[in-house]
Amino acid sequence: MNKAEWKYYRTIPTCICNERSACRWKERVTYIVAVFVIMALGLGSRVFADVLPVFVAEHFGDALWACMIYFGFRTCFAHKKISFALWCSLAFCFAIEGSQLYQAGWINYLRQTTIGALVLGKGFLTADLVRYTAGVAVASLLDIAWPWRKPS
Repeated sequence: MNKAEWKYYRTIPTCICNERSACRWKERVTYIVAVFVIMALGLGSRVFADVLPVFVAEHFGDALWACMIYFGFRTCFAHKKISFALWCSLAFCFAIEGSQLYQAGWINYLRQTTIGALVLGKGFLTADLVRYTAGVAVASLLDIAWPWRKPS
């Protein structure tokens, strides 16, 4: 690299970062933590279903999965409005549920695995759509009420 090239590269900041992007990284880290906490709660609701109240065991797993999807969208799109994540999460959850109507051999094979069952589900249930809607609604309300959130 000659002197002219070095002078050019030296003037380009290695990390283009301002106060707004630093704030978004803090938000993203918070959303990632929320994803993992909700993932643990959701898996716990499946593992400990026999000791939980029946209503919680039947409904909270799907609602928590939808919450996790919401916070996943917020992680990726922290710069967008909350309503964007809300609608994208609902569309994603509904699409996954709708995909359960498709019963080809290869996708059923995937659904028989633990990961496949957790991500793709096993069978279409209309009640799941209500659970997903409740989960995304609760997650977006938590996001709005988050104490660190600055009004935008």
